[in-house]
Amino acid sequence: MSWIREGELTIIERFCANIIKAGPMPKHVAFIMDGNRRYAQKCHVERQQGHSQGFDKLAQTLRWCLNLGIREVTVYAFSIENFKRSKEEVDGLMDLARQKFSRLLEEQESLKKHGVCIRVLGDLPLLPLDIQELIAQAVLATRNYNKCFLNVCFAYTSRHEISNAVREMAWGVEQGLLEPSDVSESLLDKCLYTNNSPDPDLLIRTSGEVRLSDFLLWQTSHSCLVFQSVLWPEYSFWNLCEAILRFQMNYSALQKARDSYMEERRRQQMERDQAYVTKKLQQEGFVSHGDSRRRQTLLQKCTAMREERIQGFLQALEHKRADFFERLCAAVPAVAGFEMFLFTSR
Repeated sequence: MSWIREGELTIIERFCANIIKAGPMPKHVAFIMDGNRRYAQKCHVERQQGHSQGFDKLAQTLRWCLNLGIREVTVYAFSIENFKRSKEEVDGLMDLARQKFSRLLEEQESLKKHGVCIRVLGDLPLLPLDIQELIAQAVLATRNYNKCFLNVCFAYTSRHEISNAVREMAWGVEQGLLEPSDVSESLLDKCLYTNNSPDPDLLIRTSGEVRLSDFLLWQTSHSCLVFQSVLWPEYSFWNLCEAILRFQMNYSALQKARDSYMEERRRQQMERDQAYVTKKLQQEGFVSHGDSRRRQTLLQKCTAMREERIQGFLQALEHKRADFFERLCAAVPAVAGFEMFLFTSR
C-alpha cells in the first residue's frame, strides 16, 4: 500500500466537502491512530495484520486531507512506551516500519507530484540502525517539498520531547550561543521536534479512549480535541468530517484563547526586557525611571541582541539536527537512483 492512496472523492463526498470548506478549516490535524489491536481481535486476525490495516487507513486518510485542503498532518505512529510491549509485537512493528519506509523511497515520483515533505519526529537513536537510515533517506529526499507535510511521531513521547528541548537550550547556554535570560516559553517552542510546524488546530483520537497518551502535550493547549469511538482501521471520510465540524463549532473560542495567550506571552517578554533596562540604567547611575531616550535605546539594543543570539542558536541547532540525518545517509550504500535524487533535491 502506498503512503498516499490515489483517487478522488465520490460525488456525495465532494458535495459535503465543499459545504464544510465554506467554514474555517483546520490547517494542521493530528491523529492518535488507536484501535489497531482491538480491530485485529474483532476480526479474528493477527495483531500484525491490524497494524498493517492501520497503515492502509493512514494512506487513505492522507488523501482525504489533501482533498479537503488540509496541508499538514501529524500522526502518533510509535510511542517510546510501546517498547514495553511483547518482543514479538515490537519486532513486528519494526518490520512494518522497514517495509513502509522502504516503500516510501520507491515512491519518489508520487511524493514529488504531491509535494509531500516527510518529517519523522522522536528519539530516533532508540530505533534499530537500519530503520534510522531509512528514515534519514526519506527525510532528506523530501525536505525541500512544501505543498503538504506529514509528520510521523516515531519513538516519541511529549515529555521526552520537552525534556530534549530543555537540554538543547542548556547546550546553547553552555556553548555561549545563549544567555540564561534568553530561555523562555517562546524559545522552548522553537526547540521542540515540531519547531517547523504550527500547532495543530485539531487533534483526533480514535477507539473511544479519552486521553492524549503523552502526545503533543505542549502543542495542543489551544487545539480542538475530538475523541471518536471508531477503531482506526475502520475510520471513514464521514468520521473526519464530523471532527472538522466540531472544530468549526469551537473555532471562535479557540482562536480567542490562542490570541489571548500569545498577547500575554508578548507582555511577559516586554516586562522582562523593561526590568533588564531598568537594572542597566541603575548601574549607569540614572534615577529609577532614567532618561526616556536612553531607556528606549537600551530597550531596542536589548531586543536586537537577544534576537541575534537566538537566531544564531537556532541555526546551530538546525545544523546539528540536519547533520544527524546526513551522517546516517552517508553510511548507507546508495539506493538505485536515490543518490542522484537526493543531490538534485537540495
